[in-house]
Amino acid sequence: MIRGSHLLPYPVCSHPGAIRKLVPVPSDWTSGMLTLAHPSTPCPGAHSRLGCFSSRRRCISLAKSSVKMSSFEGSQDYADGDLQGSKQLYLGIDFGTSGARYVLIDKQGTIRSEIKRTYPQPLVGNTLNWASSWRETLFSLLEDIPVGLCRYIASISIDGTSATTLIIDSNTGELLCRPFLYNESLPDALPIVTSIAPENHTVCSGSSTLCKLVSWWNSNNSNKGSAVLMHQSDWLLWLLHGKFGISDYNNALKVGYNPETDSYPSWLLAQPFFYLLPSVKAPGSPIGCIKEDIRLRFGFPKGCVVCTGTTDSIAAFLAARATQPGRAVTSLGSTLAIKLLSTSRIEDARFGVYSHRLDDKWLVGGASNTGGAVLRQIFTNGQLEVLSSQIDPLVPSPLDYYPLPATGERFPVADPNMMPRLHPRPESEVEYLHGILESIARIEEEEQKIRSGLKYGKGCLACQYIEHRRRRLHMELRCSH
Repeated sequence: MIRGSHLLPYPVCSHPGAIRKLVPVPSDWTSGMLTLAHPSTPCPGAHSRLGCFSSRRRCISLAKSSVKMSSFEGSQDYADGDLQGSKQLYLGIDFGTSGARYVLIDKQGTIRSEIKRTYPQPLVGNTLNWASSWRETLFSLLEDIPVGLCRYIASISIDGTSATTLIIDSNTGELLCRPFLYNESLPDALPIVTSIAPENHTVCSGSSTLCKLVSWWNSNNSNKGSAVLMHQSDWLLWLLHGKFGISDYNNALKVGYNPETDSYPSWLLAQPFFYLLPSVKAPGSPIGCIKEDIRLRFGFPKGCVVCTGTTDSIAAFLAARATQPGRAVTSLGSTLAIKLLSTSRIEDARFGVYSHRLDDKWLVGGASNTGGAVLRQIFTNGQLEVLSSQIDPLVPSPLDYYPLPATGERFPVADPNMMPRLHPRPESEVEYLHGILESIARIEEEEQKIRSGLKYGKGCLACQYIEHRRRRLHMELRCSH
């Protein structure tokens, strides 16, 4: 349970029947992250006063489920200002792998406004400037909020991609290096990390936040004294509240934070770079009021609170309302992420398996690099729409691929040197797409060992993929529209 509270402070919101969390990726199927789980039911319960995590059409309340949420309503530190009781609104912003979206809801969970944006592509030389892209997207989304609604926003929270890492100069606020992306592997740091961490610990993966920190530390000879580590959502939230060095225990997991003891382990604190580590709060905890310049620029009220975030796949899990142990959620977007609700914590870096804390339970899972990003590299949106309509998903494909967008896999096996396997390529593009979809389903079949009780929610081109999965996983899945 959360120290000092009997409630889990996740900034989610209520709306009947939602089972999708989408972030923009290509095509009808890859136009968003497809969160697949058991069908949800209406939840008439009270809504958390924290910011909501976004979905395309609706956000889900877990207030009546076994997963509880906290509220800062009544807190004198944050309840003053221009906020007006029943008119309060709650803003959740989702930063995924390919784009971002906001959803603005009221206390009943009714969506008052929502907008999505794909990331712009600013370049520094020939390199994409991701930090600039994320910043521009954040402020563009805030500008998209109707002016008449901004003054009622009580709280804001942001989720981001897990293990996306930034190193910031706390004196200037400037980045000391380019961001390390969620799926980026730093094998040069892995021998050092495995030498200091317990065997098969979550950080013993080339794509862990700790490997990224160690790689930067060993390659940088200056500006270390004022450096701080931030995850993607930490940094985006910092742009709004202005306080360095604050994270949540979901994002901090892959830098070595122990959510079971609510502390950094002694082996990590003994390292020379320990001072870069952020302080850690529960996800959804109030950090402070929004900065005055931001408040005035966008018209937020004086009492508007910025709250700690979480990862995008955890936000997807919460939106799917899989509240019983043994239930699992597959989030299929640019990548393929899996979370299973468990009463036991399970971690094994050899297979890319780790556990996030969720109240008094655990989310066990991992994320494969396969998914929609591979399709984006090969097909256009129009091609996907036409070709997928010609596939008979009930007929197995003889093609055996391992679709990856680049070298390296994280789950169901952690192998930074794994090469994509997308050949031989048949003459028929329909057969090629069929083989790739079948192979993605085959990878999920390998991941089935950690999942049970899986059902499906909405989809579009995903309906073709669901048939592949139904046949391979021998599960009763359904696509509801």
